[in-house]
Amino acid sequence: METALYIAILVISAVMSVLVILQSRGGGINRDTSSIQRTRRGIEKTLYQATIVLGVTFLVLALITSLPIFS
Repeated sequence: METALYIAILVISAVMSVLVILQSRGGGINRDTSSIQRTRRGIEKTLYQATIVLGVTFLVLALITSLPIFS
């Protein structure tokens, strides 16, 4: 079970990295910060929500594997 948790953490971190890279479309040094706030729609909203869910899942798994049971 310990190995499965570590593999799950690795897979989640890889997928989360890909999702973050996909969200950063065109947001570099020259990004205009004076633009108005806009709402996320469609695939952008789905990527955003999936990143949040995976982040929380990663945090929970990391806390579980840090318990004294696994040391």
